[in-house]
Amino acid sequence: MKARRQMKILEIIRERPVETQEELAQELRKLGMPVTQATVSRDIKDLNLVKVPTGDGRQRYAPPQEQVMAGFADRLRRVLRDSVLSLEASENLIVVKCLSGTAPAVGEALDNLRWQEIAGTVAGDNTVLVVVRGRERSQSVLERMRQLIE
Repeated sequence: MKARRQMKILEIIRERPVETQEELAQELRKLGMPVTQATVSRDIKDLNLVKVPTGDGRQRYAPPQEQVMAGFADRLRRVLRDSVLSLEASENLIVVKCLSGTAPAVGEALDNLRWQEIAGTVAGDNTVLVVVRGRERSQSVLERMRQLIE
């Protein structure tokens, strides 16, 4: 029962933001798992769950590797904000103009996003070419990239 409950906890926190132990307990009860707040608290400790920022001033539970990724995401945004001069889409390609010498770092940062729509990047000294999987996805990728540098 414990292993099944803990698997459900991981499913729940991956599917939607959960901010409190009580909220998590309610979700488990909805699935027919009678739990107390104390049980949920022990499960959170056993699973090494951490609280990570949601981006709107709140926090949610996440597996421990997401805490590392949350810190990484902040550094990635800083690299992009500090280096990117312009973004332009053409078909399934996005051209990212950067400050001289920063394109390799920007390309690496974009690769580390691990967006499924991005097949890969090629970086020169001041330009990164982003290859998008399908031209119909280019505009949405471009918008997401713009949001990162704002």
